[in-house]
Amino acid sequence: MKRTARISAAVLCLLFLSLSVLVPGTANAAAPRVALVIGMARYANIPALANTENDAREISKTLRALGFQVETAIDLPLKDLVETVNRFSVTAETADIAMIYYAGHGVELSGENFLIPVDVNIRKPEDIGSQAITLRNLLEAVENARKLRVVILDSCRNNPFATWPVQEVAKAGDATYVTGVAGELRKGGLAAPSPDKGMLVVYAAKEGEVALDGEGGHSPFARALISELPTPNVEIGMVFRRVRDAVLIATKNKQEPHFYGSLSGIPYFLGGSDINVAALSDRTKAWSALAADQEMQLASLAEDGNVRAMLGLGYMSLNPEKSRFKPERAVAMFSAAAKNGEPEAMFELAKLYEKGIGTPQNLDEALRLYQKSAELGFADAINDLGFLYYQGGIGLKRDPQKAVDLFLKAADLRHPQAMFNAAALIDDGVVAGKGPEDAARYLYAALRSGVKDVLEQLTNRPNQFKPETRKALQAELAKNNFYKGSIDGAFGQGTQRSMRIAYGETTD
Repeated sequence: MKRTARISAAVLCLLFLSLSVLVPGTANAAAPRVALVIGMARYANIPALANTENDAREISKTLRALGFQVETAIDLPLKDLVETVNRFSVTAETADIAMIYYAGHGVELSGENFLIPVDVNIRKPEDIGSQAITLRNLLEAVENARKLRVVILDSCRNNPFATWPVQEVAKAGDATYVTGVAGELRKGGLAAPSPDKGMLVVYAAKEGEVALDGEGGHSPFARALISELPTPNVEIGMVFRRVRDAVLIATKNKQEPHFYGSLSGIPYFLGGSDINVAALSDRTKAWSALAADQEMQLASLAEDGNVRAMLGLGYMSLNPEKSRFKPERAVAMFSAAAKNGEPEAMFELAKLYEKGIGTPQNLDEALRLYQKSAELGFADAINDLGFLYYQGGIGLKRDPQKAVDLFLKAADLRHPQAMFNAAALIDDGVVAGKGPEDAARYLYAALRSGVKDVLEQLTNRPNQFKPETRKALQAELAKNNFYKGSIDGAFGQGTQRSMRIAYGETTD
């Protein structure tokens, strides 16, 4: 049982009084797989690309066959591209998986990666910021998907502006969409991104290297994706490694795709019978549901230093079935991943040290690992530390204010239960400087992220929140075009319907 469930009664009695605290365990509602596929080929003022439209259309076809709701965008000017990405970001919020594929020109300028629309007309380097979108825009568009976030760039081609002299570049453009930066243009390739954990960015070639446009209708990278993505019963992390291997073979080692960021949580399959594993919210159950051959693949990857494979094997080793329960192996796998800087592994290892499972109990080491995982931004660890500070657990001096700060930090990272509890704390007046509008934003974010408990609480027990908070939530729903009724704090059928739509349920 997670710490949030164990301590909820104490928090209810000591802190909220009239408010209930959410506990984990309720499954999220099913949400679609969504993808945005962008192909830029017929550039008006820079060299056209031969295969990008073919690549985009075939990738779209491949993803639709895998059950994705796909929007295909071909040869868009900047205005339409910005509108398309912004629209997709709203759709992605209630999706289990959100994926963006971009094929077209891309350039790197002082660490910022710019993706070029077909109407680009750059006369000098400082124009780039106002005439392109950035990789950061794509990362933001998928970041709130519920389970899996992937951005794929087949845009590491020769820089069409590389003949320009190096010069200082002023900030330019609308910061809502694009960011201009000072610096110099590279001759080719893209800079390494810094995606958050839980997001995978796939480059057609390593940072600073150039990808091939290819012959015969598709780039080598796109051809590998088209071939490998539909492979049944292969975990998505392994799928992209198969893509890498296929490109290396096709290009005789001239081009090597590269991955940035990391996938977290449960295993995910794009096709085959194992696709249903993603419906399991418990990580141990999800990894343990994999077939024996999957475990062998993970073991091979772990030997090569793959941290996600180490995590998966660790979870598998905590399978409660007697024949498969190997807690010492879980400690070894989580320890290996933790040494590689994996905060999720630090968190899971801390729980084992705290409880003395698979290793002698060591509360000091447990606390060290919880703190290190929290420092690295792992929301579960931050949330648990909040409860430890609230209780004064495992050697920590009780500090309610520190606990509140940690709960809010976890909520800002979209931790499912923390968002509701942060709203409850604010509604109860214990968070200085925050009011009903802040509480409403947390409740809205929890709805959008698929926390079924929040929908049920707000539907069945709305009066646990003060009228000001309920009005602020109605206003937040209205601002986001989910509600058109009166801002009166009464959660009747209209408000309940709007909350279900915001959550992602259909109401037909």
